[in-house]
Amino acid sequence: MGRDIKAITISREDRRNYREKVRRSLDAFARMLREHRFEANQSQVGLEIELNLIDERGAPSMRNAEVLKAIASPAWATELGQFNIEINVPPRHLDGDALADLERETRGELNAADARAQATGSRLVMIGILPTLDEQDVDGVYMSGNERYRVLNEQIFAARGEDLQIAISGAEELVTYCDTITPEAACTSVQLHLMVSPETFANYWNAAQAVAAPQVALAANSPFLFARQLWHETRLPLFEQTTDTRPEELKEQGVRPRVWFGERWITSVFDLFEENLRYFPALLPICEPEDPVAVLNAGGIPQLAEMSLHNGTIYRWNRPVYAVVDGTPHLRVENRVLPAGPTIADVVANAAFYYGLVRALAEAQRPVWTRMSFPTAEENLREATRNGLDAQLYWPGVGEVPVAELVLRHLLPLARSGLSRWGVGQQHADRLLGMIEQRCLTGQNGATWQIATVERLEEGGLDRHQALRRMTLGYIEHMHTNEPVHSWPRTP
Repeated sequence: MGRDIKAITISREDRRNYREKVRRSLDAFARMLREHRFEANQSQVGLEIELNLIDERGAPSMRNAEVLKAIASPAWATELGQFNIEINVPPRHLDGDALADLERETRGELNAADARAQATGSRLVMIGILPTLDEQDVDGVYMSGNERYRVLNEQIFAARGEDLQIAISGAEELVTYCDTITPEAACTSVQLHLMVSPETFANYWNAAQAVAAPQVALAANSPFLFARQLWHETRLPLFEQTTDTRPEELKEQGVRPRVWFGERWITSVFDLFEENLRYFPALLPICEPEDPVAVLNAGGIPQLAEMSLHNGTIYRWNRPVYAVVDGTPHLRVENRVLPAGPTIADVVANAAFYYGLVRALAEAQRPVWTRMSFPTAEENLREATRNGLDAQLYWPGVGEVPVAELVLRHLLPLARSGLSRWGVGQQHADRLLGMIEQRCLTGQNGATWQIATVERLEEGGLDRHQALRRMTLGYIEHMHTNEPVHSWPRTP
């Protein structure tokens, strides 16, 4: 998805050729599905975490090139802003001690990287939106020096034809305009990958869509942007707005946004890739020499580079992924709704809840998506994004209930059952799902901790910027303890 590209100039002919190449790739993909060419093993999972860099004052540190040079590991890469980096954690089978190993290994990687980053005057922080970020920190001059980002920026603004507006109204209100996509760098997330077979892909994707709202409500960690208190998970509307290629007139016409929940439950993974071609013009129309149909005819496995690159510029909250590893193709559901942090323990608890819950729902005799409309699932996500643990969500057979009640009474037992089916050790499942339970019982996740801490600091006489800085530094200290966020004291 984050493939690097060379400097290019895009012509009208490039766009026409690219569209035809994507169509040809889609034909090859359909044939691969018919001929059962895919990896059948569906128990591998993967993880990506995006992080912010800060200086000793808690302000953004624009040194990702220096930090990556100091870390010197292929697992780490740039992100859009010079204050962002990302780690890709190796995939593994989901069974036994896998989640405990994931937590231990990821924490070790982050601690080692943080130690090396400190040699450059920077520190790492896992958080949905860095609270100390100011508007000047997302000026275009702070975009990372990767050609992909420059071309994406040019193409998005060429499609829009005007500056983009960020307008979010929550506890406070933010309205501002930007002339680059760099504000999207404020959104730092966790992506959970799950390899699935073509036969079960639709069930897992539908399940992931249905559970997106409780995921976000439980894990919300992005209440502040540019010193305003907005939504509990402000990262979602910010990402939607900063990658929107539509001016107001196209929005009024119902043109679909590139950051998209979708509009229907699916019956096949093919539905999603076909929608990509039908609804979305190319942003990066770059053709490779491979002829995917010829490769198939010769008995090989095509890379489908054009189809995959196009898919990577359509930002579904649950995105399909096609990939080829060691000559074998596979499919994944990439879950993109979660913010980074607060601790690795919290990140892995969020992963356990998700992997267990989607397994149980995907294998249910009466699937939840046959009993809930797609617009209701989308409205649930909007409610969870705005209100976090205070959200009221609809669930079939239950009605509209507080999210904590829904999770405690209905979803946690399903997640526990799903983890058991994966073969995850019971002691690991109990520990991780216990963190989810405690968030519901205490009413504290990353967003509520940030809001309460800033309120207390302001009551003590600090102004908003001082309170955000003090809170951020306190957040980092708690983050490094790896104690789950529900146990953090509401003091800096």
